[in-house]
Amino acid sequence: QVQLVESGGGLVQAGGSLRLTCTASESISAFTHMSWYRQAPGTKREMVAVLTGVYTNYRDDVKGRFTILRGNDKNTIFLQMTDLKLEDTGVYYCGGYNEDEDLGVWGQGTRVTVSL
Repeated sequence: QVQLVESGGGLVQAGGSLRLTCTASESISAFTHMSWYRQAPGTKREMVAVLTGVYTNYRDDVKGRFTILRGNDKNTIFLQMTDLKLEDTGVYYCGGYNEDEDLGVWGQGTRVTVSL
């Protein structure tokens, strides 16, 4: 089974930027969709950005600030985050979903903390 590992989280001041990396143990072409989700303390996990082929989709409050993109290899996706806000704080998870097999895989998460 493909494994996903996130990295790049950390502490950043409001208005700053971070780039999260999701590295797969095999080619991400195995997945129909690649996504980033996040979970703040006491809340449900929520979709942040989804990449399907050449199409992207974002939650409204990150549009224009976050970008999901593939790396130059076949094993990596990124989440470029700019103009970070306090409400962006949470654990960010990379997910892959294969529609044909109805199979989803999650990484272990990377924590992002935005401070004043």
